[in-house]
Amino acid sequence: GHGFELAVQCCAHMDSQMCQDDGGSPSSVLVQNNTSRAKEMDLIHLWGRLDLFSRFAFSLISGKKNIEEKFAASLAPAVSLWTTDARGAVRLRIEEGCPEEPITVHQMFNASVEKYGNMHALASKKNNTWEKITFSEYYQFCRRAAKSFIKLGLERFHGVAILGFNSAEWFFSAVGTIMAGGIMTGIYATNSPEACHYVASDSKANIIVVENQKQLDKILQIRDRLPHLKAIVQYSGQLQEKLSNLYSWEEFMELGLDVSEKQLDDMISSQKANQCCVLIYTSGTTGKPKGVMLSHDNITWTANHASRAGDMQPADTKQESLVSYLPLSHIAAQMYDLWTGIHWGELVYFAQPDALKGSLITTLREVCPTSHMGVPRVWEKMMEKIKLGISQCGYVKKKLVTWAMSVSLEANQKCMQKDEEKPLLLSLTDSLVLQKLRAELGLSRCQKFFSGAAPIGSETVQFFLGLNIRLYEAYGMSESTGPHFMSGPKVYKLPSCGKVVPGCRYKMADVDSEGTGEICFWGRNIFMGFLNMEDKTREALDEDGWLHSGDLGKIDEEGFLYITGRIKELIITAGGENVPPVPIEEAVKRELPIISNAMLIGDKRKFLSMLLTLKCCSNVETMEPTEELSLEAVEFCQQQGSQATKVSDIIGGEDKEVYCAIQEGIDRVNSAAISNAQRIQKWTILRKDFSVSGGELGPTMKLRRPVVLEMYHEVIESLYREMQK
Repeated sequence: GHGFELAVQCCAHMDSQMCQDDGGSPSSVLVQNNTSRAKEMDLIHLWGRLDLFSRFAFSLISGKKNIEEKFAASLAPAVSLWTTDARGAVRLRIEEGCPEEPITVHQMFNASVEKYGNMHALASKKNNTWEKITFSEYYQFCRRAAKSFIKLGLERFHGVAILGFNSAEWFFSAVGTIMAGGIMTGIYATNSPEACHYVASDSKANIIVVENQKQLDKILQIRDRLPHLKAIVQYSGQLQEKLSNLYSWEEFMELGLDVSEKQLDDMISSQKANQCCVLIYTSGTTGKPKGVMLSHDNITWTANHASRAGDMQPADTKQESLVSYLPLSHIAAQMYDLWTGIHWGELVYFAQPDALKGSLITTLREVCPTSHMGVPRVWEKMMEKIKLGISQCGYVKKKLVTWAMSVSLEANQKCMQKDEEKPLLLSLTDSLVLQKLRAELGLSRCQKFFSGAAPIGSETVQFFLGLNIRLYEAYGMSESTGPHFMSGPKVYKLPSCGKVVPGCRYKMADVDSEGTGEICFWGRNIFMGFLNMEDKTREALDEDGWLHSGDLGKIDEEGFLYITGRIKELIITAGGENVPPVPIEEAVKRELPIISNAMLIGDKRKFLSMLLTLKCCSNVETMEPTEELSLEAVEFCQQQGSQATKVSDIIGGEDKEVYCAIQEGIDRVNSAAISNAQRIQKWTILRKDFSVSGGELGPTMKLRRPVVLEMYHEVIESLYREMQK
């Protein structure tokens, strides 16, 4: 790249030199008076540079060709960096920064079995006891599942869809699908029957693996509209009725016993690293879900390199342990729990299905993992639990904890690098107070804490710094097989998302005067394309193969990335002002601890307005928000002199004290606005908090802005009608 650009510049400079003589002939430059001799030497120098760079460029091209030839046996023939055909293959972005040999998922697993075969790999809780299996046993279970998929008629490059909560059977199904030549895809457990139909139909699923009767009922409603579907397998609970082509897990695992080892090995051997093996469906926050096609190389290369950036250790050095509980249909959890777990020999404990309803912390206390990942909402829930515990302490203990957390926050803000020497006072407060708080969360042995899938609020980050916990933020997409930028113990700077993963590259497109531009990705982790969606694939990948993220950000002089917004979320007011909503929304939540969600409105409008929801308790079973205000919200009300305990006590202007306090908070945010156009002119409180079940949040708790705009259309219009009056 740079060598070629310099060579072009040399040519351009030479042309300009040559055309300065009267005749415009190159030879005339060499027969001028004495001053032309200097020009001649200059040209000779330039020609020398051009020759050097041409040789350099040739060596790069031939080097790349040699690399491709070297690995030809492990790759299927391919002419393009992308495809939208499930049977297609792609050229890999193998270059100097990432020259590793491409391998398949089976090759990665086989290598891990050789290294870690007798070590424990998976742990499931049955009858109040943790039952563990080794990597060798894990591998054999996957082979048995693969044989059974072959027996059921799984066709090459057709889908096996998995619908249910994390479990060993989920892992066996995922890896078994790939061994059997299929394409594995997860379906969110919260999906409606119609949403399940879309994924199963689009992936041409031959088999659907469901967790229980609840998930089975969804598939039974739609199976007549799935022409490729051959069988359904249920992995948890007893079958309530016997139906044709419906199997219990035990029945399923017996099906393939007469499939020979050779038949399976032949299928495994036919697989190439640049072919598709996984489909990740986007959550559809901006439209119809897209099937992100990931190759074997995408999975195996990222499992190796992204986890290195996060300082994960191989099991033969120190075995990492973690709790699997986030949706495996999302790339973050699948990469962190399943594929990284296989590559590095991690011990994965499966949480209970009601983990996000409250049992996660119980599991964490039992397991005491060395590494933990959460989406921002999970970290927020933990924060709320700790705050509740502190509020219920006696006066002296509460003062002690508050003081200890302030010491930790200040020390961590001053000492950003982990190897910097920490003050003695922090060591004392940590051992006397903070260790106990971390133990309450089950994080007493945890060394690495990751946050991903959505931006995390600064309030949450600061709170955990007060517990001497650094949340390492990762940034990426399904289309980059998860993280492209990562923070870690050696790469940490607030409020950044860390640095680019070693072996990956980035560039900034359409950079403005303040240094903000669209973040673009390049590397072995970049997806193959969107299944059956050529137009969408061409939108995401430019002609040179760079993935355009749609996110806006800045890079500082040390290479740390700061996300400033999303292009599609950018509000363009009627006056033409560009307003990124997230910083304003975060500022409102920081100022007002009673606010759960804040969504800025104003696209093509004359002024900005905001929808607000209040922090409420959730129904333990359904996870739907209730009318009851959370403890933090009630405390906020009491500080304002209000006795409100329910949302209905406040909305509609019923509670003047709370409304006045919220307006004062909005005023403080407005006072920091960089222009009048970025001030919030109107706001309203909605009757119910946003939730996944309500549709306002996606499966990873991301705000679904287009859905909210549609759901609350009348409320929004009333804000602008009132102003016009």
